[in-house]
Formats: sequence, structure tokens, C-alpha cells
Amino acid sequence: MNKPLEAPADAARDFVLRRTDKYFTKSRQIVERFGDKVATYGVFMRRRVICAVNPAIDLLRERYVSETPLTVTRLYEEGAFVPDQKPMFLYSGSFAALLELETLVLQRVGIACISAFNAYKMAMNLSKASFIDMHARHAAGDDMTLLAAYGASVGSRMAKLAGAVGFVGSSQDLTAPLYGHANGVGTMPHAIIGYAGSTLAAAKMYAETHPQDNLTVLIDYFGREYSDALEVCRWWYDAPDGSAAHPGRSLALRIDTHGDRFAEGLTYDASVEIVANWLHVLNEYEAVRYVMGEEAFDADTLNIVKDRVRRVLFGTGVSLASVIKMRQTLDQAGFGACRIVASSGFNLFKCKMFGNARAPVDTIGTGSFIPENMNETFATADVFMYDGQFNIKVGREKLFQGLKAE
Repeated sequence: MNKPLEAPADAARDFVLRRTDKYFTKSRQIVERFGDKVATYGVFMRRRVICAVNPAIDLLRERYVSETPLTVTRLYEEGAFVPDQKPMFLYSGSFAALLELETLVLQRVGIACISAFNAYKMAMNLSKASFIDMHARHAAGDDMTLLAAYGASVGSRMAKLAGAVGFVGSSQDLTAPLYGHANGVGTMPHAIIGYAGSTLAAAKMYAETHPQDNLTVLIDYFGREYSDALEVCRWWYDAPDGSAAHPGRSLALRIDTHGDRFAEGLTYDASVEIVANWLHVLNEYEAVRYVMGEEAFDADTLNIVKDRVRRVLFGTGVSLASVIKMRQTLDQAGFGACRIVASSGFNLFKCKMFGNARAPVDTIGTGSFIPENMNETFATADVFMYDGQFNIKVGREKLFQGLKAE
């Protein structure tokens, strides 16, 4: 016998029931047995963030079902900085109807708010560089992807208002509209370089297959970052057969050197010399002091941060030195029009160090605005009023004193 079709209301109910914490379902049953009340919740996080709570509020409005009106009161506008443990928004309605929604609401707060904060800081630290959202491979499916990208778009919007270039696109079609585009952006992964057999061959294949696109070429696959960069540039700009005549199109080179090796020809000592000359300082220590700042350098008596800075400036992988050498190599060969894209580990710290060092990078491809520690994303919702009377567990009184849903 065929199973009867589930009614839309039943399907909506089942959606919440299968996702909420079970103690909320059991609590709803208690409230329905002994009498409903109007409950007022406040939502906050335990660290400083940028407010990016529209997905949570949208979910709340979509899933709330009761004859008792739902009231949502924003205490911070989207994009505003929120101090730690300050409620971001309040909501009030039927306690029975709201109980099971708490889990779903909180799931949509933390990741978006942390991503917004990090994306803003990253964009402001490298204010002249554009950013491309490449976090999708590090997300746990569409829900996280959309929340993180939404947060990054909010943080980017605030950075743009402050004069930064910010995030200009996403690697996915799914999240591209959050950055104002219909489609994702990107050219080639490392696998295409291996498939083609050489960096130049891959560049030519891409240009022939996608003749309307700008071209960004990975140049670290064979460990010949600077040699392959020049070979691609000579083809693109100088080829006598006319294959390099690309009106209206631009060339960029993406450096994504593996973290276990130095870029072509570099060593630690050579990297120190490149960075010191770039910053017009005498040695390694002065270079580190320059990018950290005087007070931070002097305060780091255990050299914990200084060692992190050294890795960013002079270490293996995509270091500051490797990017500076790329820019200098291209300029000396007459390819100043070629842009540089850097990727690999560009979190808030690395962006800050690159920004302080005036790194000659045009675009950053990164997904590292997503939270490094998931416990940073844990949001909290407390009921602090029942039927208009203030009542909250001991220890949280100061967070909500004087607040009410309007």
C-alpha cells in the first residue's frame, strides 16, 4: 500500500523536529501541557564579531508557527561591530513555538559572524588587493558554505565602505550572487597543469577553450615559479605568431607554492635579504620588527609571534619574499602589466603581515576567513523574560538588564 503524501505543514514540522535538540521537544510538550507563555530571547556571542545575523532571523521568521505574534528586535545593524557578550538581537513570541527553533537559529549565527569579522579585517589589512572567496572545499556542505560566504560578503561590504577593494567574487556559482555576480570565477587547478604536461601548455589550452576569459595561470606545479612565469608572459605578451594578442584580456600568475619547500631559487637567507631590501631595513630582526610594530615586537618576549612572522616573511611556501621576488622578476623582464595572485594560508594573521609589509600582491585567493576554532562560533540564546517579567539564570543578569523586545 502506498504511503499517504505528507501534508506541507507536517513536512515543515518534521524539518524542525529532526534537527532540534531533543530536550527542546520535551520542553515544548511540558509547556503545551501546563500553559504557554510569551518568552523573550536574546542572542549573543562570547567574542567580538561583526553582526551577520540575517540568515538566523530569516530562519526564525520562516519556521515560527503560532497565533502569538513574533517580534524581532535588532540591537545591531548588519555589518556593525558587536562587543563580546553583547546581545545582537532579541525575539519574542510563543514559548511553545520558539523552544524547538533555538538550535536552528543558533546554527546560523556564529559562522556567519566570525567569517564577517575575519573577512573585514583581512580586506582592510590588504586594502589595495582584491579577494576571491575560495573557502568551499573547507566547508561542511551547502549550509556552512552559504553562511560563511554570507558573512564574508557582509565583512567585505563594510571594508569597501572604508576604502578597501574587498572580496570581488567566489569560486562557486552557488555563492557568487553574494558578491554581486551570477557565476563563480577561476581558471585552473594544479591537476590541469599535470594533465597538460607543462605550465605553458596548460595556459594555451585554457586560452583556446575559454577565449573570452581573463587568464590566471598557476606557476608552482613544477617548482619553477619564476622560470614558468616568464615563459607564460613571453607567450602572452611577445609571441611573434600573434597568439599573444588578447585585446581586452589580462594575464595574472597565481603562486601557491607548497609549504614544505621554498619557491624556485629561494633559501631562508636569500628570503631575508629580499625582504630586508624591500623594507629598507638592515637585517632579519629589523624586518620582523617593522611588520609586527614596535610595541608588539617588544611585548613578545617568548618569541612566539616573532617565529610566526618569520615563517610568513622568509619561510617556505608562499612567503612575502616569494611574492616580492615574483614582482621584481616580472618588472625587470618588462612584464609590469602582469598581475600576481597569491593563495595558500592567507588567514587574518598572514594578511596583516603582508599588509604591514606593503606586499606587491594584486589578488588574494583564500578561504581562511572561516573560523580556525569552531568553539569561537558557539552562539548562545537565553530566555530572559516570561510574559514581560524579567527572569534569567543567575550570572547572566547584566547581559540583558533593561532590554525588551519591541
